Amino acid sequence: MPFISKIKRQSDYSLFSSSTPIVIDNGASYFRIGWAGETEPRVIFRNIVQRPRHKVTGETVTIVGDHDPALLKYFDCTRSGPRSAFDNNVVYQFETMEYILDFGFDRMGAEGTEIDHPVLITECVCNPVQSRSKMAELLFETYGVSSIAFGVDTAFSYKYNQQHGVCAKDGLALCPGFTTTHVIPFVDGEPIYKGCCRTNIGGFHVTDYLKQLLSLKYPHHLARFTWEKVEDLKMEHCYIAPDYVSESRLFKNGAKEAEEKTICWQLPWVPPPTEEPPSEEEIARKAAIREKQGQRLREMAEAKRSSKINELENELHGLEFLLHQLDQVEESDVPSFLADTGYVSKQEIESARNKVTQSLRKVKGEPKNEQDENEKADLSTNEKYSLINIPDDMLTPEQINEKKKQLSLKSMSEGRQRLKQKRYEEELERERQQQLEEEKRLENPELYLEQLHARYKDLSDKVDQQKRLKTNGGYASGNNLSGGVGRGERLNAAQRERMRLLTTAAFDRGKGEDTFGARDEDWELYKMMSKDNNDDDEGPDEDEAELARISSRLQDLDPTFVPKLEVSTSQPAEVPRIRPLTKEDFQIVLGVERFRCPEILFNPNWIGIDQVGLDEMAGVSIRRLPYKNQSLEERLTSSILVTGGSSLFPGIVERLEAGIRMIRPCGSPINIVRALDPVMDAWRGAASYASASQFHTQTFSRLDYYEKGEDWLRSYQLQYTL
Repeated sequence: MPFISKIKRQSDYSLFSSSTPIVIDNGASYFRIGWAGETEPRVIFRNIVQRPRHKVTGETVTIVGDHDPALLKYFDCTRSGPRSAFDNNVVYQFETMEYILDFGFDRMGAEGTEIDHPVLITECVCNPVQSRSKMAELLFETYGVSSIAFGVDTAFSYKYNQQHGVCAKDGLALCPGFTTTHVIPFVDGEPIYKGCCRTNIGGFHVTDYLKQLLSLKYPHHLARFTWEKVEDLKMEHCYIAPDYVSESRLFKNGAKEAEEKTICWQLPWVPPPTEEPPSEEEIARKAAIREKQGQRLREMAEAKRSSKINELENELHGLEFLLHQLDQVEESDVPSFLADTGYVSKQEIESARNKVTQSLRKVKGEPKNEQDENEKADLSTNEKYSLINIPDDMLTPEQINEKKKQLSLKSMSEGRQRLKQKRYEEELERERQQQLEEEKRLENPELYLEQLHARYKDLSDKVDQQKRLKTNGGYASGNNLSGGVGRGERLNAAQRERMRLLTTAAFDRGKGEDTFGARDEDWELYKMMSKDNNDDDEGPDEDEAELARISSRLQDLDPTFVPKLEVSTSQPAEVPRIRPLTKEDFQIVLGVERFRCPEILFNPNWIGIDQVGLDEMAGVSIRRLPYKNQSLEERLTSSILVTGGSSLFPGIVERLEAGIRMIRPCGSPINIVRALDPVMDAWRGAASYASASQFHTQTFSRLDYYEKGEDWLRSYQLQYTL
């Protein structure tokens, strides 16, 4: 099976005898494998599997553990996410577990599929018999191991620290792991499984909680918050607060201690290049280049224009010469003469000459001949509406229908022409008014500016009055004490008249038979109702337009003039300006997140897990013991060992001691210590246990498995004191 990994393969596998056990610490976070009797495992990798496809060949490869980021260039790692064989610290995906064991034995240097060595593998506390039997079946039938022993990782860590004098024979082992947290009481060096306690909270949830908080706080940097990076931030900066409430109050009040505890993570940021203003020499050089380019373009345009004029003049001379020859040709020879020229008639040649003449005048820039234009327009109009002046008795029914269409088209065309002429005259009048205003301004600027201000004030008051009338109706003076504005109060005189007509018509309908519409006079009501139907809400009126014009004029002439706000509702809103990104925009600040995330170990209900915290688990475990003994409880609390990856948080020992002291009787001895190496002590304890001479008495062989079956595994229990 093709494996892709940066972990080197061991080369001394054949040097170990078949009686040397292989020790496996099968944790939910990391997989550690090595030889019994050694102090360090040979191979360590994350306990995950990923199976991406090659982008070109489509071949599927197996990536166990962390993949190399350089592989993203060749493999599609986005569709196949990392998969774990665990569910809350219990192995349930044995297909994934087989990939992990294949990779572990391969990195150990094993040749082939047969593993002729005893295997000691760790499991969780009170592991279900189904998971244990599936693991035994996988090791016996797939790898052919000679014998197997199952042990609890927390128990191996406790025994290893007991051998080094860190803890006593009687004590408690608290193990906040990756996905779960366990508490195991030990009496005379052996675990008491009836007093065990477990919660589904661990380092995975702390990392996930920190990732959620950072994603909500900095949504623009989601790509930076990868699982591996957040895990590093957690292990490097998070800590357990001695008192969460007082610690939160420090950050809320902005105390100096809170500023000292705040960590800033600077993301990669490149400052934008600063553009220096060009020098005078650079400006002059660019101006010379632009002038040179412009001169070149003008010369090219002039050359193209001259070429076009020569071409059109030659074509015009040819057409005139052709018309001159056509005049000298006899009438009978005209068709044969035209056949050689490519034209059909003399009119076509004249039309082509007129087009060439117009093009030539346009290229030379000569003004158009208005008389010719008018004559041309008249001719085109007569040709387009040829049936208008012909009497109806001289036309067929089809021509009469066509005449009606021409009359309609002509009337619409004349209407457009009149509208165009009216707009042109209005533009001329506007220009004349502007010219007169400019003459007044030049004659007496101060008087003109004073009159403009007075005009602006009058129009502004008038527009405000109109708006108040629209809003409050008859209460424009501000005496509307009721404060309510109804539809009737917003009506003007014309609208009130229409409402009166509608009310009258409705009242008349209630008297006897409804005969409205039977007479032609009834329909006059609609004409009266539609009269003066110009609502003010359709758009700005003439006063508002004039006010806007005067405001713009005053802004140009008077620098101190400040226009009133909301003069017209049609004014565009100000476009928000985009602030350039700075170095501070790429800083991730870790403040309360440093102690808020690990706090879920003591308050799992913060993330929806309705279970007890780490400090309360010790009291639950003591109460679950099958026998009650005050001296035993004191011995247990006098030797509390904290192990597991999540026990590396600073301040966890002090917080546990304060929490356990609150649930124990006053004066009870409490001593909490951290393991020598909370991460590696479980494998080292298992390796030390497997190197003992009596280890083979705690294993069961393949023959025992085939004879007794999985029911025998149900009662199997390892003795940790040999």
